[in-house]
Amino acid sequence: MPRFYCPAPLQTGALLDLPAGAARHVQVLRLQPGDAITLFNHGPGWAGTSPGGEFDATVTLMGRSQVQVQVGVHHALEREAQRAVHLAVGMPANERMDWLVEKAAELGVASIQPLMTERSVLRLAAERAAKKVEHWQGVAIAACEQCGGNRVPVVHGIKTLHQWLTTLEHQSQEAPQRLLLSLREGSVPLRSLAPTATGACFLSGPEGGLSAVEESAAIAAGFAPVSLGARVLRAETAALTALALLA
Repeated sequence: MPRFYCPAPLQTGALLDLPAGAARHVQVLRLQPGDAITLFNHGPGWAGTSPGGEFDATVTLMGRSQVQVQVGVHHALEREAQRAVHLAVGMPANERMDWLVEKAAELGVASIQPLMTERSVLRLAAERAAKKVEHWQGVAIAACEQCGGNRVPVVHGIKTLHQWLTTLEHQSQEAPQRLLLSLREGSVPLRSLAPTATGACFLSGPEGGLSAVEESAAIAAGFAPVSLGARVLRAETAALTALALLA
């Protein structure tokens, strides 16, 4: 059954117009009145006003740009990772960031923080940065629609590594475990770490990794250096491998 993210309050029996993105998707699929779909609404900006999970729904009206549905039975289904993993990543170049966001959403990442670092090839600011973040959020939504996830990860606004580390200074002791992907001597194998109840915040560099100065700044901010083994993985592969091990 087709699944659609609908960032609006959902209530059994309600008639509502789908937002533009979901409506276009319904039209592309050439669905007709009477066809069944699934809706979910836990995503960026979700304020807890709806019960999460997902809802059955039925298409009731197909207009030129309007798609109306009637919301049906609620199902308290969650297919999320066992613990929250927040991924902070030096943005890889070209379409690799799109691929990373898509696969991270499929694996159940809680949030993604795109970073500009010393070795980043992709550098964005102002309007271009905002448009890229909006695009990546759409990629995450589409991935959740496809994979069955009911909680869309938040893609945060682009920051420099220094800006982001500064925002972490006042986090409470209940903050997620902080881990840094590193090739430096003494890094602990990620597989050997015991999971923590507070989840994890995993920092991974772009192509070429973080510089020695950047790694030192992250360690000073409480990040523990970890490794994925003897092989050197591509930036996007490394981040997703860590996510699969942590989630």
